[in-house]
Amino acid sequence: MNRIFPVTRLITALCGCALLAGCGGKTHKRAEIAAPPPAPMVEAPAPVSPPPPLSVKKASMDWHRVATDRDRERLRTWRDAWMTALARVRAAGQDAALSAQGPLFDPDHALDGTPPPPGRYRCRVFKLGANGAATRDFTAYPPYECRIADEGEASSLYKIGGSQRPVGLLFPDGQARQIFLGTMMFGDETKPIDYGHDEGRDMAGYVERVGEKRWRLVLPWPRFESILDVVELVPSDEPAKP
Repeated sequence: MNRIFPVTRLITALCGCALLAGCGGKTHKRAEIAAPPPAPMVEAPAPVSPPPPLSVKKASMDWHRVATDRDRERLRTWRDAWMTALARVRAAGQDAALSAQGPLFDPDHALDGTPPPPGRYRCRVFKLGANGAATRDFTAYPPYECRIADEGEASSLYKIGGSQRPVGLLFPDGQARQIFLGTMMFGDETKPIDYGHDEGRDMAGYVERVGEKRWRLVLPWPRFESILDVVELVPSDEPAKP
């Protein structure tokens, strides 16, 4: 079964170029024709935010048929990732850091109801459980801007700016959660690669509501650094929490 689906959707070209026509000064001696004046400079358009990341029409809305075998295994063993990561964090003496975020790090706290609506969000990444000697067992990163866009039958979720930018779709999966399948963009890339094409970039997780206007994206067994990533999603107009 082909599980590769396109992760681009109506991406506008970002390459505006300055038109530098013309040469300078001397006339052509044989033809006696003056060189044309330089064409006016055309200002390149300002960079724009990535558009919604993929065409839903080309992807099945049953995430089981889209996810790779590896990602289905990651999603199937989500609780193992939670338990292993939380044990590492507590063993490192970071219980207070877990408690400070209320229900965010309670694996069994998920509220039925509304999925995150389209709009701008303030997202914060927390990495739980070190995967390798170069990382700590609990790391909290500064918030960044991400967006959710309505794609018709599903929603897209993508990060704005930065050297690492997740981008993907939220697939319906019952009353309490949505499944996230996507890929990672790096550096100055302007077009994400297709999901299922590069295992090192594929991302899989799920989104749950944990408060009135608070959601989390849980990424079990990410490729690098941690055992579990938890991304808090709060609408940008909501007050920031410490």
